[in-house]
Amino acid sequence: MSEKTLPMGHGDLLELAYQLPTPFYLYDEKAIVDNARQFNQLFSWAPGFRNYFAVKACPNPTILKLLAKEGFGADCSSLPELLLSKASGIRGERIMFTSNDTPAEEFRAAYELGAIINLDDITHIETLEKAIGKVPETICFRYNPGKNRTGNAIIGNPVEAKYGVTDEQIVESYRIMQEKGVKHFGLHTMVASNELDGSYIVETARMLFNLAVRIKKEAGITIEFIDMGGGIGIPYSPDQDAMDLQMVSTGMKALYEEIIVPAGLDPLQIVFECGRVITGPYGYLVSKVLHVTKKYKDYVGLDASMADLMRPALYGAYHHITVVGKEKKPHDHLYDVTGSLCENNDKFAIDRKLPEVERGDVLVLHDAGAHGHSMGFNYNAKLRSSEYLLKRDGSVKMIRRVQTYDDYVATLRFDGASVEV
Repeated sequence: MSEKTLPMGHGDLLELAYQLPTPFYLYDEKAIVDNARQFNQLFSWAPGFRNYFAVKACPNPTILKLLAKEGFGADCSSLPELLLSKASGIRGERIMFTSNDTPAEEFRAAYELGAIINLDDITHIETLEKAIGKVPETICFRYNPGKNRTGNAIIGNPVEAKYGVTDEQIVESYRIMQEKGVKHFGLHTMVASNELDGSYIVETARMLFNLAVRIKKEAGITIEFIDMGGGIGIPYSPDQDAMDLQMVSTGMKALYEEIIVPAGLDPLQIVFECGRVITGPYGYLVSKVLHVTKKYKDYVGLDASMADLMRPALYGAYHHITVVGKEKKPHDHLYDVTGSLCENNDKFAIDRKLPEVERGDVLVLHDAGAHGHSMGFNYNAKLRSSEYLLKRDGSVKMIRRVQTYDDYVATLRFDGASVEV
């Protein structure tokens, strides 16, 4: 079971929600930093351990800088993510750039920043070489195990996935790069998303450790680092348990000693690229109730919408909801909790039992610290919400202002404006 708590007292949170324009995101600095330190400590046995924080999870430089101070790197997959990382003081091999149908200019930018380039396909070798005029000294390949492994429900079956070099191509990919002059090699995979079963992560380590041994035997190439990817989930629902990361660490260490050490691959650097498990539980979407209506069902209408948090509409994902100040009241009313978009799937919850909700109540959606604000959009010309950081001293700092109409139209060209092509 996982307890869903608020980052500050009820009275303080209510006061904040009436001081600031809602909806807004609130991140708990102390909880994020403490969690990052614990994650590092759990895997401190691993040579050169580093977590490359998945920038897509929470692309805010304030958050990136907090994590960089704890030794985290940045996992990037686009030019803007690279630039955000650079602006946050993260560069060089502290950036892992994982390509995915990547434009040449993004390969060039990653190379110029000194990032580790993680190729998604054997054909990308030629694309990369043409883009930068050479091959980098270090290269990594993303492995797709195909029929040798099953994915989970979110990321899908590997044989259906667009990601990664196939099992038949993987050794040849390394041979090609070695012949071209690459000196250092890494191995990566990503076969799960929001996984709560720790044994899945341990078995992924087994798969990659064995593959590293195979590559050495078949190609004479020593893998110097293994990127376990991300995929470690969080318990969104109170009836779920968090992954036992101590068990994962212990299991991986045992496999390292069983497989890597006898193969002469020690020391082999171990890295992750987790985002969700680092910031997810410590971000909150704060919203106010605009309407409570009775149709064929009872509806709670918020000033937030799926434009602010789309996971429930996109995945049918559960996010716990707290009606601030009413936690101890009976949860004896059944509601759909909705937003204002012209889409009937603009719902944060369906048939959710809550205490009686009234207009003006403050609702908090939990576990929104990853893939929350970052997945927002502007449908119906909805403007993006602001982000705030709850600092260790209890003060609240704006780390992203609310989007304005001028921001929204800044890229548009109205009648009479000429565009040079």
